Amino acid sequence: MDIKTATALRRLRLVSAPEAVSFLLLLICSVLKRTTDFNAVPAMGMIHGVLFILYVIFWADAWNRTKWPLKTAALYFVLSVLPTGGFFAERKLKREAEDAVIASRARQEGIVGA
Repeated sequence: MDIKTATALRRLRLVSAPEAVSFLLLLICSVLKRTTDFNAVPAMGMIHGVLFILYVIFWADAWNRTKWPLKTAALYFVLSVLPTGGFFAERKLKREAEDAVIASRARQEGIVGA
């Protein structure tokens, strides 16, 4: 994996958890808006919107660089629209990056089958 691909995956991974947190906070703010006088939906909506747009941009870049199959790319996109999906995306991306590092080290050491 080249450095640009690794960077694209890292960016996607780093934005996925905050995007998931902002989604959950937006849902909480929506409930509070309807049950109390507290209305943080406009501010939280903007924060979540920016994070979601960043996620989609980073997702498209990662898909372009990694050449994921359509099924994998669709999975990462669907995870972005589920309230806790960003946490699962972050965990899966972290595992993918670790596997790439292991494979790279195996190739450097000349281990067959890596």
